[in-house]
Amino acid sequence: MPLTEVRRKIDAVDARLLELLNERADLVHEVGEIKKKSGAAIFAPEREEALLRSLENRNAELGGRLPGRAIRAIYREIMSASYALEKGLTIAYFGPEGTYTHEAARSKFGASVTYAPYGSITDVFSAVERGQADFGVVPIENSSEGAVNVTLDSFSDSDVKICAQVLHRIEHNLLSKGPREAIRRICSHPQSLGQCRHWLRANFPDAEVVEAASNTRAAQRAAQEEGTAAIAGKLAAELYGLNILESGIQDLAGNTTRFLVIGPESCPPTGEDKTSLLFTIPDKSGALFAALEPFSRLGISMSKIESRPSRRKAWEYVFFVDVAGHATDEKLAEALAELENRATRVKLLGSYPVTG
Repeated sequence: MPLTEVRRKIDAVDARLLELLNERADLVHEVGEIKKKSGAAIFAPEREEALLRSLENRNAELGGRLPGRAIRAIYREIMSASYALEKGLTIAYFGPEGTYTHEAARSKFGASVTYAPYGSITDVFSAVERGQADFGVVPIENSSEGAVNVTLDSFSDSDVKICAQVLHRIEHNLLSKGPREAIRRICSHPQSLGQCRHWLRANFPDAEVVEAASNTRAAQRAAQEEGTAAIAGKLAAELYGLNILESGIQDLAGNTTRFLVIGPESCPPTGEDKTSLLFTIPDKSGALFAALEPFSRLGISMSKIESRPSRRKAWEYVFFVDVAGHATDEKLAEALAELENRATRVKLLGSYPVTG
């Protein structure tokens, strides 16, 4: 088939897609009106996840050329536009613009909602609590660096709930306005510089390495200074007009950060869920074993346990736990009830879909 004919067919498909997208938008508007009258939430993580899984399965049944992650990405943006039609969502995140937290938030909510950067993780929690933002996105742990303690501590004092998670692969990129051979200095956050240490030594042994307050600040500097490059994410390159000279320059592949979406309510069951909680225990022998025993006996998988000082009483510790299942599942509900009788404090942080 001639190229011109193939392009003509693509144009015809695009025209049909536009008609269908606008037809979908009309239906979304109706949904928004119904939700406003009933007071229902605009963003429903369980509904979103069910739809995405259904679309991935349908695509597989059709033998579609697009992989499942592409289907998710396409529909993420369609749903983002839908949220904007139903009600303008505001998403608070640990800023500034162009950080990996911003990238993670965009990957969850798309480009059509409003994003509000905040200077600290505790400020994100406060914004959601006070209704200044509909949802917040905060980092909770990194696959190589471990837990984010400020986030754990914030959950201890806040009433917000976890309603979703985002698993975001951290890919460091070399960004600059000019060509590679013109680079004299490279700047980034100290953690990013450390994660690219071997690559920098092998590729830019003579370049000046400069620490910055954040990768975004580094990207801003690279946009303003000749001969300066930054190590940052792709979103920073997009926001500050920088060229990506090389991608994936981190020394360890698979570096992933887990982010949590926080909101006023937890998420209903989806069938594939995770539950996060915290608890404290009495100061006596075997107390931690007694607290965890019901989960083992009832066959409930525990994927994470962290401890932090309670900040309420000297030498008292708060244990943060992730377990498989939804808090309303029969076995997990039984384990939580037993934990209530064995711990001095139990707080359910939220149940949410496993997929991020």
